[in-house]
Amino acid sequence: MIQTILKNKATKLFIILGGFFIANALIAEIIGVKIFSLEKTIGIQPLSIHLFGNVLSLNLTAGVLLWPVVFIMTDLINEYYGQRGVRFLSYLTAGLIVFAFLIFYGAMSLTPADFFITSKTGSGIPDMEKAYQSVLGQGGRIIIGSLTAFIIGQLVDVFVFHKIKKVTGEKGLWIRATGSTLVSQFIDSYVVLFIAFYIGSRVGSNKGDFEWPFTLFLAVGTVNYLYKSLMAMLLTPVIYLVHNVIEKYLGHSVATEMKRAAMGDE
Repeated sequence: MIQTILKNKATKLFIILGGFFIANALIAEIIGVKIFSLEKTIGIQPLSIHLFGNVLSLNLTAGVLLWPVVFIMTDLINEYYGQRGVRFLSYLTAGLIVFAFLIFYGAMSLTPADFFITSKTGSGIPDMEKAYQSVLGQGGRIIIGSLTAFIIGQLVDVFVFHKIKKVTGEKGLWIRATGSTLVSQFIDSYVVLFIAFYIGSRVGSNKGDFEWPFTLFLAVGTVNYLYKSLMAMLLTPVIYLVHNVIEKYLGHSVATEMKRAAMGDE
């Protein structure tokens, strides 16, 4: 049975693309707890971006390192397997992310061994248990906001992608790939911040905790969206490169038939 599956190039390709899609989305969620300075990382002074009465620099979640790969996978899966293919993988990915965080919380509830707590004091970590929980124990609202934004963004992406392709046909891969990403990530960038931080800082917060002003929500969302938009445009050559590799792997006739079937998939 497995030999039959692996001999089918279309099925094998779906497994490969789906594997990268799920792995990158899951890893991005895990590493996203870290906020880094893009300017300092590349060796320049932090920028002073004035937006909506706020002064910001390019401090981004580490998850942005992998989300561009998810964008590429989304567009390629959409191209060859249609909206149902992307929706299936999106729902599966969301379910696996929830499963992963349930396991994380289960692991965090285990009583640590005494030596584990002080096992990294020589590396400057006085309490390894607190460090472990801080990295893996993202707040519930952040997870909810991230998953909500992910699902909405993916559904919007596949819808816009197909609408553009109906107009452009086989030509203009960069238009439908970049265009769908620009629209979907506009929604994604604001939804996750609105749920996780703007609403999250007001619901169930302790007295005295920082509450996100609406102007800060708009400013941070705008900076994130501009970064994602720039990455979407810079990655256009990569989409063409991978697209060409897939065309050669499948063969012209098979690839053409798959793309035709994908367009008829609503």
